[in-house]
Amino acid sequence: MLRDYATAVTQPTLPFAVPASHDGVFAPDAVARYDEVISPDGGLRPGWKAMADLALALTPDELRRVEGEITRFLADDGVTYVTPDAGAQPWQLDPMPLVIDAPTWARLDVGLAQRAELLNAVLSDLYGPQTLLSSGTVPAATVFGHSGFARPVARPGVIDMQPLLLSATDLGRDADGEWHVLADRVQAPSGLGYAMENRRVIAQVLPDLYQESDLHRMEPYFSALRASLLDSAPGVASPQVVVLSPGPHSETAFDQAFLANALGMPLVQGSDLVVRDGWVWMKPAGWPSTPPRERVDVIVRRVDAEWCDPLEMRADSRLGVAGLAEAVRRGRVRLVNGLGAGVLENPALMPFLPAACEMLLGEQLRLPSVGTLWCGDPDARERVLERIAAGDPHLIVRTIDETRAALSGADAAELTAGILAAPYRYVGQDLLPLSQAPVWAGGTRAAARPLVFRSFTLRYGSAYRPLVGGLATVRSGIEARPTTKDVWVLKASADDPDQGLVESVPLAFGPSVPTLAPRALADMYWAGRYAERAEDLLRLLLTAHHQLEQVSGHHGPEAMESTRVLLDALHRLAGSRFADPDAELRSLLLDTDRLGSAAHAVARLRDALEGVRDQLSGDTWRVFSNVDRATRALRSAPHAHRTAESAGRMLTAVLSLQGVTASMMRDSGWHMIEAGRCLERALQLCHLLVGTATRRRAIRADREVLEAMLTAAESIVTYRRRYRGSLRTADALDLLLLDRDNPRSLMFSLDALGTHLAAMPASTGSTRPERLREHLERELASADIAALTAADGEHRSALTEFLVDAIAQLEQLAEAVAHVHFESGPPPLALSSLALIEEQARA
Repeated sequence: MLRDYATAVTQPTLPFAVPASHDGVFAPDAVARYDEVISPDGGLRPGWKAMADLALALTPDELRRVEGEITRFLADDGVTYVTPDAGAQPWQLDPMPLVIDAPTWARLDVGLAQRAELLNAVLSDLYGPQTLLSSGTVPAATVFGHSGFARPVARPGVIDMQPLLLSATDLGRDADGEWHVLADRVQAPSGLGYAMENRRVIAQVLPDLYQESDLHRMEPYFSALRASLLDSAPGVASPQVVVLSPGPHSETAFDQAFLANALGMPLVQGSDLVVRDGWVWMKPAGWPSTPPRERVDVIVRRVDAEWCDPLEMRADSRLGVAGLAEAVRRGRVRLVNGLGAGVLENPALMPFLPAACEMLLGEQLRLPSVGTLWCGDPDARERVLERIAAGDPHLIVRTIDETRAALSGADAAELTAGILAAPYRYVGQDLLPLSQAPVWAGGTRAAARPLVFRSFTLRYGSAYRPLVGGLATVRSGIEARPTTKDVWVLKASADDPDQGLVESVPLAFGPSVPTLAPRALADMYWAGRYAERAEDLLRLLLTAHHQLEQVSGHHGPEAMESTRVLLDALHRLAGSRFADPDAELRSLLLDTDRLGSAAHAVARLRDALEGVRDQLSGDTWRVFSNVDRATRALRSAPHAHRTAESAGRMLTAVLSLQGVTASMMRDSGWHMIEAGRCLERALQLCHLLVGTATRRRAIRADREVLEAMLTAAESIVTYRRRYRGSLRTADALDLLLLDRDNPRSLMFSLDALGTHLAAMPASTGSTRPERLREHLERELASADIAALTAADGEHRSALTEFLVDAIAQLEQLAEAVAHVHFESGPPPLALSSLALIEEQARA
């Protein structure tokens, strides 16, 4: 494959080249580009020569196998990237890594470390003495006109002398192979988790190539990051560090959860935190009636600054913590990175960084930025306007606040008018002819695609240390989804320590059990409920499908009656959409927007678990990967037998989740999952009994229905072992309602629910959920099975009344659990909304 690629890229007559691009902007013409794998003479670059034998053995057949394994591994790990228009999309990873040899990296490493140190010095100056502004080295308009300049913290002494702990830098090569900075990412740098996941997957699918390549492993870097975060809270013996996320619908939700999991730090949302007396606290279970007890010392911020505090930033934010800016000003909490770090992402700073470097560091800038013209400078503005008028395709025009999309597609007259109206808000940037790398196209060859490399730099001890590796991104067109590459940096010597970090002594911290916020407890509770709901619905569906097959095999009217009863039970839970039974069962498996369906339950289960991803084993996501495969198989085959097969595979996947949760620590989160399971199992059982056992039928039909009911309740084997005679309604009800040894019975579920509720931090033994559960258990224990099974004609009125009352009490119990253990009270409102409410009240 590499030989074919080398032949293609060294023959310019072949239609192989694609436009260079960065930040989603594509030049209209193919340009000369540096190739990351093939040198101009057609040979391999030095990094690839070191593993030439294995690399050249990569055939199209081998790469097709690897591609399939990559897709499967990423799906099993639940790796996604969320887009606003399409939701969660599968992560794309190319089999062929970006390989950088040691001498090339050594030069880049120095430049990255210097740039992080420079950005830190610039940030400290802009929020401190502002010598860059007073000397005219950096025009004031570039700073004060940028939305990232955080005025609430622009006060002396607010930000310490080392505010920049972690930064990311987007890089590209020019045609000569020289690196240039395309953008600095310091607001909430993302990608470390994705980079580590890429490495894990590539190491599994290309084990020989990975093991033979003498490259730097990434694990020590995460250990260094953990140590730096713990050290960033001076004076605190055992600091609490959390990762603040916008939530599971954030673009990089996986990356945030991976980072929190790898660091062993809680992943929280703004609603999980509260500021009291100038300190940041984790909300406890039962908030606000229960006071907070666990203080937060360091927050790894993955929420943009403007959303972090609705009191002093954006009043309409639901992602931040009210009062956070004040806590920062008092020095009560450390943010990584600080609220004001976003100003460094301003592209208008790029033209002035060389002078700033000489002024603040006394050095020349080693790593140049892509050519940038700030339109606030008259000469630069004229050059930009001239290039716009000439229709220069190699010019990107953007506002200084825009970090992604450019304005090059705008009308020239409109763009010129905007620049003339507010010149300080615009920059023009050269379109760098990015280097290219081979990307496996899934057919028989690799295609050359432009490449952007994201590096990461950490302040570790007293120096900035770049990650020896990173995340590479390639894109085949403007509308195409980006594909990523693992980045392999080869060692100069086999004895070099990974990441240049020698083995360090672990920090001596005692064990800690982080508080689970009410929001996390709610997610776990609903995860338990939806898991049980999906399981019970799938069992009922499989039983109904089996009865349908019996009917089609002409097994008599009894089979028809039991089929009708089971379909009615399904309709009781999920409503009815289709008259055709086969179409109805397919809908229950596929329609995620159908309330009560198995598909809806699985989708909501996934949503709930995404919110507590840092608490869960990576095996959790294999559940959904297997469900997705079963769903795809069902969609592709309309045959009736596929319905049962896919439902069975889905049930197996959902059941495997119990094995995952069985390995969890027995903390409040686990107890809440199990409490949700018990409560939902009790509800589902009562609904099943209402639909199947409250009518008396002919003897043979009653037996068919009872057998189907016990099968759906996963109790048919137990019944046969315990009751050796024929099927009787009284015996079945005794097993499903009162038997304390049957884990599928109502009594067992209530007993277990009591155990799990008693373990919750807000439980006292006399809380409303505990009282309601105890009352229902007493009523159940006093139930007379003979009286319940007695029939008045065709109907068992006493049983119906008992079950309907039990359902009402269980629903009341569920509401009480939410009120006591989850956050109660009205949702937060913006100050503007409160003012409007008061005005309306006065009117």
